[in-house]
Amino acid sequence: MTRRVFLHVGAPKTGTTYLQDRLTLNAKSLAEHGIHFPSRSPLVSPSLFHFRAALDLLGQDWGGPPGHADGSWEALVRRVRRRSGSVLISHEILAPAPAEVIARAKRDLEGSELHVIYTARDLARQIPASWQESVKQGRKWSYRRYLDRLEHGKPWFYRALDLPSVLNAWGAGLPPERVHVVTVPPSGAGEDVLWKRFCHVVGIDPGWAPRESTSLNQSLGVAETEVIRKLNRRMKRATRREASFDELIRQMLAQNTLMQGRSATVRLPARMYPWAEMQTEGWVEWLKGSGVHVVGDIDDLRPLPIPPDEKYVDPDNVSTKRQLKVALDALSAMTREAARRPDPDQQLVAKVRRQTARRRQ
Repeated sequence: MTRRVFLHVGAPKTGTTYLQDRLTLNAKSLAEHGIHFPSRSPLVSPSLFHFRAALDLLGQDWGGPPGHADGSWEALVRRVRRRSGSVLISHEILAPAPAEVIARAKRDLEGSELHVIYTARDLARQIPASWQESVKQGRKWSYRRYLDRLEHGKPWFYRALDLPSVLNAWGAGLPPERVHVVTVPPSGAGEDVLWKRFCHVVGIDPGWAPRESTSLNQSLGVAETEVIRKLNRRMKRATRREASFDELIRQMLAQNTLMQGRSATVRLPARMYPWAEMQTEGWVEWLKGSGVHVVGDIDDLRPLPIPPDEKYVDPDNVSTKRQLKVALDALSAMTREAARRPDPDQQLVAKVRRQTARRRQ
């Protein structure tokens, strides 16, 4: 039986967290139908395993203690080779991979029918979401600086979002029908629409994955993002890593316990719309001429303007009063979290006592 490998390479902020979590929740039932989302062990979720494998393939080491990703790509490849049917590999940090990394991935997956999947979203939502995510990950830049670099410097996150660049790189040498673009539906359509589009590409009957994900990458408002950005500026990077600060922030945001409300939505400023529309027209033209497989409405990629009844709020000019309220909410939440967590010294004492008691038995 031919093994098909679907390599989902991104893009970031296109519902990837939701898709990966739903695949994880339904991994067992999908495997019964020949759709595999491999993990390393029962103690490591598939989504975490794939993140570490992507880091290892890219030669990067972040998001955990030093060396935590070593050997993960090779381990994932071994599990792929043991399977028949369809195998999914998914992580969005693969989108801007350099040519030598892509070449290695393809060599390591030889012997399988390789497909590349890219989920794409309109830039009016994608750009603000990417700035928020970078701040969650510890970046300190203002919204203005981020936008300026986006227009002129084309940093990492733009390389991950530029659809033709990503697919020209990952799709090189593949028949166009094995390169799949899944468009993210407009706001309000529901995550299930994206899931069904993704299922269509892979050949999944949605009934094979009945467990729905509740994991969403929590969106922040202008004040919440600005408070976290300023907190990032106060802390040294080494301190953040030693104290697992970034992971704490991500966990509390995911659990919706860090911020008690949400201020105005981070939007793309009006001055950026002509640039975003020009980029999108280039994407649409490339898609129409490339022959790649598009699932969903191609017009979903076109930026929608700010709703007329919603005033644009500049994230770099949020009122001090609003920031203070958000900061106090966050301080209160972190205080409760600190009180809830057990004392490490007490845990160590309890562990030693248990070990001593077992020796005496």
